[in-house]
Amino acid sequence: MTADRLRFVLFLNGVFILAMALAMLVPAIVDFGAGNNRDAMTFAGGFVVSAGIGLLLVAAFNQGDVDPKDSRTGLLVTVSAWLSATLIGAIPLYNSHLGISWTDAVFEAASALTTTGSTVLFGLDQMPPGLLMWRSLLQWLGGIGIIVMALSVLPALRVGGMQLFRAESSDVSEKPFPKVRQIARNILIVYLSLTLLCAIAFDVAGMTTFDAVNHALTTIATGGMSTKDASIGYYSSLPIEIVAIVFMLMGALPLAFYAVFLVNRGKRSTIEGQIKAFLLVVTAVTLACTAWNISQGMAPPTALRLSAFNVTSVITSTGFVTADFSNWGSFAMGLFFLLYFIGGCAGSTAGGIKIFRWQILFAGSGRVLRQMLFPNSLVPVRFQGRSVDDVAIGNVRNFFFLYLVTTLILSLLVMATGLDFLSSLSSVAQGMGNTGPGLGPLVGPATNFAAIPDTAKWLIAISMIVGRLELVTFLVVLQPWFWRR
Repeated sequence: MTADRLRFVLFLNGVFILAMALAMLVPAIVDFGAGNNRDAMTFAGGFVVSAGIGLLLVAAFNQGDVDPKDSRTGLLVTVSAWLSATLIGAIPLYNSHLGISWTDAVFEAASALTTTGSTVLFGLDQMPPGLLMWRSLLQWLGGIGIIVMALSVLPALRVGGMQLFRAESSDVSEKPFPKVRQIARNILIVYLSLTLLCAIAFDVAGMTTFDAVNHALTTIATGGMSTKDASIGYYSSLPIEIVAIVFMLMGALPLAFYAVFLVNRGKRSTIEGQIKAFLLVVTAVTLACTAWNISQGMAPPTALRLSAFNVTSVITSTGFVTADFSNWGSFAMGLFFLLYFIGGCAGSTAGGIKIFRWQILFAGSGRVLRQMLFPNSLVPVRFQGRSVDDVAIGNVRNFFFLYLVTTLILSLLVMATGLDFLSSLSSVAQGMGNTGPGLGPLVGPATNFAAIPDTAKWLIAISMIVGRLELVTFLVVLQPWFWRR
């Protein structure tokens, strides 16, 4: 790693920190408008500190003579930007009247930016509006990715940008638009439009305007942070739950799908391949969960309503809840645990392993089984209308292996802090999948992560960031050879 690369990375981190500083003005304005001057000054102070750090980095480190297409630089920018944004996002939370520790502030910021939705905070119903807006805004920014948000300005800084987008999403889908600036513009238009539509729908369904805006920000981001301790369950409203289900599913579909659909005037796109599989899995799991709840004595309409909402919420990695599904029995608990590992579509705001990897894994495994009986047969593996080569299949298998090993290692480390087996494993699994609620009485849907040890919180926060960066991006930066010249 050369000095020029490091200077360039620090310069871009300064740009991202400046963007975070500007975002702090939104909750400051909200608090001023609500007459909550104390917390407004907290965000104003956070703006000054963050802007100062950002300006210092921008002024001290120029761009240098660095190849903008250099993959090593792109990877380091991707990882460092998420880490620095998390630390900056924690500043107003730590300095607020909540009186939380730095560990809790970082955990909350990491959970928000990675769109995980886990929280250590109680009393959300009475919390000042600025703090609620900050959590929602962090999720909204994290949903599309801070780096993707900056794609429209990076070309002006002589940065190619495409390698950063691919570093974060790590998908194999085609580029639907030819230029980075066009990609950023179209995806941002889609993201903003979906957010606006969601806010209007929540407002019409019965939420207050403030709650509707906050929940729209976190629904489209498939983040799941709420303005209520009881999450969506607070409203006990079928129309609100239906709106949430629809927009959680829309957030878990590739953002490029909507843009391609509009640009091509409704013509079919190969992006649709993973969408069908995803919706099929959602439907099948919902029906299975509904059948199980009915067998346990739940009324069929209630079983369908609760199953549809909570299954959709977990598989899209949103994390809203309307019931404590940890109390639905062993089968339901096992089902929701498996959902942590599925996730939404590649190119969406959802977390998890992603549905396309499961498609390729099953197709590749099916080919292996067939060739055991017909060793000379040629069985192509296809995804979204294209043939997948053996290198791509191998990469998917390696990803699964690394994902599971990382989950197990982090779970063991969390267990070493004194947390029980179920809480440890589910906390890390949901963190890696950016889902939100864990399982069991300690970290389940009916509670939060406030009571767990600080060391466990740091480990779970790491799992959130590792999962959000699609694992491999983070692991590569940790290798010694990455830093050699």
